[in-house]
Amino acid sequence: MGGGFQFLDILFFAAIAVFLVFRLRSVLGKRVGTEQKNARDYADKRLNPEKPANDVRRDDDKVVALPDRTGDRNAKPAAAGEPAADAAPAGPLELGLAQIRAVDPGFSKDGFLGGAKAAFEMIVGAYAAGDVGTLRPLLSNDVFERFKGAIEQRRKAGETLTTTLVGIKSAEIIEASLQDRIASVTVKFVSEQVNVTTDAGGKVVDGDASQVTTVTDIWTFTRNTRTRDPNWSLVATRSPN
Repeated sequence: MGGGFQFLDILFFAAIAVFLVFRLRSVLGKRVGTEQKNARDYADKRLNPEKPANDVRRDDDKVVALPDRTGDRNAKPAAAGEPAADAAPAGPLELGLAQIRAVDPGFSKDGFLGGAKAAFEMIVGAYAAGDVGTLRPLLSNDVFERFKGAIEQRRKAGETLTTTLVGIKSAEIIEASLQDRIASVTVKFVSEQVNVTTDAGGKVVDGDASQVTTVTDIWTFTRNTRTRDPNWSLVATRSPN
């Protein structure tokens, strides 16, 4: 009898143990959801301390990026010197200026025109005065030889050129390009001048001292962007057709 009661006691306590196990599982649940994820995030954070705490990833460690709502994600960025995809088509002048800016970030239209106008005044004055020393660093070899030849011819004839630059009415960039890192910019100058040429005896042989003439010049300047020299040289001059 005593052995039978002990056997029943064992069964009774075993049943209670099974009941408690199932009760605890129903209350606590399995560690296959949030608990496992939090534990994994904690370990990941210890290994990657700079990773944001709210970085949520799937078990397969794949990250799905949100679509870019700022524009067409398939569109390619414009290359240096090219207009944006949604911009109006650029002409040769705009493309040329953009190419120059791409290799010379300090280049600007306003800055260049300011220097070009200053060079125009210096060159016009030095040419009239026969000052080849001032002309030499401002001109290319070909243009310098032409200017120097005209000055020599005038000197041999005993003539004197007097030029008064009343003012520059306008200076406009009409052409720009970049070839083999050589930047080229062409400017149309419209100026008001008084030009008088006299002979050795002081007699006027050309021009009128009382007449202001509007003169249009088209000058082309170049600069080698590979060098640190910021100066531009006058390489060509012409009049409008």
